[in-house]
Amino acid sequence: MYMIIVGAGSIGLSLIQIATKEKNNVVVVESNVEKARDISNKFDITVLNGNATLAETLREAGSERADALIATTSDDAVNLMVVSIAEQLKIPSIVSIVNEKAHAEFFNRLGANVMENPEEVVANHLYTAVKRPKVKDFTILSQGDQVFRIALKTDSTLVGKSFAECMDRDIIPDSMTVIALERQGEREIVTPKTIFAPDDLLTLFSLERASDEIIDKLTG
Repeated sequence: MYMIIVGAGSIGLSLIQIATKEKNNVVVVESNVEKARDISNKFDITVLNGNATLAETLREAGSERADALIATTSDDAVNLMVVSIAEQLKIPSIVSIVNEKAHAEFFNRLGANVMENPEEVVANHLYTAVKRPKVKDFTILSQGDQVFRIALKTDSTLVGKSFAECMDRDIIPDSMTVIALERQGEREIVTPKTIFAPDDLLTLFSLERASDEIIDKLTG
């Protein structure tokens, strides 16, 4: 994938690391000279020290062949202008950080996928990690839905039962479903006949916040 990343702050840097590790073709646009130089020295990628709110800069970054653009700066005004230009240049996939929730609507109108308030997301993740140690990973989606992972112990209410039975008997609430299963390091497709076992690692999707009581019953 040919990817343009705008901004080389902490989030941009993490994204660059992931994207390059996955062998994507990455071009970074960074307005700060020192940051641009540091990224250029650390990674074997094209780094432009320029203003991404100018169409000519995005064209220089290869907008005509880009599959995606991701705006990661801490300034919503900059991100919004970048998204607007990217939309005009017909970049297929446009994603942006939105630092203030109130600004999300403006980005959505332009057709961008947004990640609202990344600092709040990180804070929620850290709080959940301390408050709910049985939850391995935790993500809040844009509409308040949740995705999280749990490991099953021998006394879990799920162990020894099929997925269908757990749903029929409301052991797994109606607002929740299992979307992935990892068993002994291997991913398996979850079917109605799947029988849950100790040490299974489940990824669940929930339409509402899962209570501590439910988590305790599910994990054991």
